[in-house]
Amino acid sequence: MQQGNNEGEITPPDWVTQDLLPLNEYSRPGEDLPQVNGVVVHYVGNPGTTAEQNRSYYANLAETHETYVSSHFLIGMDGTILQCVPLNEISYCSNDRNGDTIAIECCHPDETGQFTQETINSLTRLLNWLIEVYDLGPEDILRHYDVTGKECPRYFVQHAEEWEEFLDTLTFPAP
Repeated sequence: MQQGNNEGEITPPDWVTQDLLPLNEYSRPGEDLPQVNGVVVHYVGNPGTTAEQNRSYYANLAETHETYVSSHFLIGMDGTILQCVPLNEISYCSNDRNGDTIAIECCHPDETGQFTQETINSLTRLLNWLIEVYDLGPEDILRHYDVTGKECPRYFVQHAEEWEEFLDTLTFPAP
């Protein structure tokens, strides 16, 4: 698939658990994501929670109407990867880039926001798959901070050199 083209649903690999949110205006509006020009990495900002707990929070927004938030994927501290929103629909995670990016939220054990090794391993695997599917380059893998200036994912904002080192571990297509 070529970068920018996002026609039709893409089935994730079998190591991703699909647990799609029900359609609702607060976390899964069902709006088309017509193109994918990047992936935005986030941290949940809620230390010690699991991917499943964060997915439940997204789902409950249909009842609470508390805010508008979701992500395409949640990665747990144990490496679990949940898909919450289909890849041909927008999620509410990356502000002005909701309309052209895939969002990944990562769980973390404490306030530092540093990911466990299991989370890093799954994030790497997921990003490498998305890079291949959408023909993305290093400049297309973003921190939420790069989009809005928000300190997210906290650890990789406070340790920018480690973000650069992480990007160097990813597999990009030859130019």
